[in-house]
Amino acid sequence: VQDVKLLLLDEPVAGMSHDERESAGELLQRISEDHTVVVIEHDMDFMRSFARSVSVLHAGKVLSEGTVAQVQADAKVQEVYLGRASEPEPSAAVPVPVREEV
Repeated sequence: VQDVKLLLLDEPVAGMSHDERESAGELLQRISEDHTVVVIEHDMDFMRSFARSVSVLHAGKVLSEGTVAQVQADAKVQEVYLGRASEPEPSAAVPVPVREEV
């Protein structure tokens, strides 16, 4: 990276081996000490390992920002990307006695 102020990368580790991903992540961390690095990435394992902060977009707008842990714990992110937890049926939640005739 020469004299650029912003490095924008789209899916930079796609198709890389584990070792290549580690090297790329370490390189991006070094570059980010002096430059702004923006990574668009769907590989959350990579982001968990190397991102200092993340922004999650939905429908073209920022849905959540923070550390990876903060964003993963955000109820809005969970609802949009994982769906709502289904409510258990009342019959499944409360045991019902069964009467047997002898």
